[in-house]
Amino acid sequence: MVEGIRLQKILAAAGAGSRRFCEELIATGCVELNGEVVTRQGVRVNSGVDNEVRVNGQKINMNPNTITVALHKPKGVVSAMSDDRNRPTITDLVGNRYGRLFHIGRLDQDSSGLILLTNDGDLAEIIAHPRFEIAKTYILKLQGRLTPGVIQKTLKGFELEDGFMKFDRLRVLGETGNNPTKVTLVEVVIHSGKNRILRRSFEHFNLKVLELMRTQIGNIRLEQLPEGKTRVLAHAEVAKLETIALNKMSEVKNSRRNSRSNLKVHKLRPSRDYDRANNE
Repeated sequence: MVEGIRLQKILAAAGAGSRRFCEELIATGCVELNGEVVTRQGVRVNSGVDNEVRVNGQKINMNPNTITVALHKPKGVVSAMSDDRNRPTITDLVGNRYGRLFHIGRLDQDSSGLILLTNDGDLAEIIAHPRFEIAKTYILKLQGRLTPGVIQKTLKGFELEDGFMKFDRLRVLGETGNNPTKVTLVEVVIHSGKNRILRRSFEHFNLKVLELMRTQIGNIRLEQLPEGKTRVLAHAEVAKLETIALNKMSEVKNSRRNSRSNLKVHKLRPSRDYDRANNE
């Protein structure tokens, strides 16, 4: 009895493309099985064994039972599956049509936008844990004018009551009105997941957040998804999100390793430099 599932069938089921396209991926050396490039058609993979399949370096989700859903959370809905104060929750929007899911991260009740739901615990850890540094994009409407000086400070970094904060990117999209009623529309990219971090950051610079919407998490975009509606993510989208996170974590580790190496080099120099300085 032949065991396992044909590799091209696994790729197609994971959203890599049609069966024929997946065969072409294999033939052109784009597919790896457990670290080895596979170019032969008909290779079978036992789904009951801990195998790893990658397409162009991106890990493929081989568990057909995992599901990840993008939700456009409206303002006024609590980022929770239940609430003891009877406020509207995520469950009120999605019901049980996807089975038992949990939300990854939060948006406060006064904010709207993209939030991900899943039954994949590994994915949830990758997105939520700060060490993976998943970038998140937001559109905010601010009361007041955002000066060049404030923009520079947000990008260089500043101190809040719970620690250091820095925006990855900030872009002014437009301004309306005049002071003191001026309203500024901005796009901000951060990877911090601290509670109400953007609202607190702009309050630090005496700017009030009037509206806040999250539009992107990693490679997953809100796009034209209507408020209160959901979209099931393709396995290929989820695989790319995982790859982005793992690559970013690898970059951070390498950077820290290089920093430690430079520190060791500097530790060998100071005595000579210090002596020279004292002799001048």
